[in-house]
Amino acid sequence: MSTNKQLWTEEIKADSSLFSINFKELWHYRDLLLMLLKRDFITFYKQTILGPIWFFVQPIMTSLIYMVLFGQVAKLSTDDLPQIPFYLAGITIWNYFADSLVKTSSVFQSNASIFGKVYFPRLIMPLSIVFSGLLKFGVQFLLFIAVVVYYSFTNQIQPNLWILMTPLLILLMAGFALGLGMIFSSMTTKYKDLSFLLAFGIQLYMYATPVVYPISAMPEKYRWIVDANPLTGIFECFRYGYLGSGHFEPSSLIYTTLFVVVLLFVGVITFNKVEKGFMDSI
Repeated sequence: MSTNKQLWTEEIKADSSLFSINFKELWHYRDLLLMLLKRDFITFYKQTILGPIWFFVQPIMTSLIYMVLFGQVAKLSTDDLPQIPFYLAGITIWNYFADSLVKTSSVFQSNASIFGKVYFPRLIMPLSIVFSGLLKFGVQFLLFIAVVVYYSFTNQIQPNLWILMTPLLILLMAGFALGLGMIFSSMTTKYKDLSFLLAFGIQLYMYATPVVYPISAMPEKYRWIVDANPLTGIFECFRYGYLGSGHFEPSSLIYTTLFVVVLLFVGVITFNKVEKGFMDSI
């Protein structure tokens, strides 16, 4: 006597752990992730004159403005480094972090209509934002590399082996933006004015991060504030590796890594909890 076994492709469970991440299910929906990446890129630059060229224009114009405001007017130190590569180094990685954080923080509100119609792993949405940001970062990073090569040949900067840490630095930035963004996204389902607070707070956060100044430019009594910033190790390592100057401490990356791991853990718990009933409150 033979028994027929039904092979199920999907399994819907009533309860799931707040700590669980179904990596197998995320991999199953990888085509959706790729589709969202393509959508974000095409939608953002559709009906624009310059299109992806804006990837180059934005950091170049921002660097020139910083050179005038912080270099000429405020007279902030750049550790005797040329101003263009100094500011461009900070702008390149800060843009990726800030864009990923802001867009991830509104993922529930921005995609409520999609979440209410079809099922897919909700974590796909914040992941797609972080990955799509890598496209923009990649283009701006190529611009930065071109500048680094030019100033290296003129012996004005001296890159070193710390540039090999670039993949880890990008991963830490992505994890930081993803974890904090999921926390804010979960909170804004009930408290929508937090999105305005984040938009204002991220501007202040930039000045607590060595984006437009080196750590050496900070007064000694305030330096602990910058040292406590988890992003400081990332920016100082990036700048030290590619420009060859700075006050980078390798131990700061250990602190940053531990912080990001904890933040991601809290972010996943908060995200998993809110996604079960956010449609009732958004």
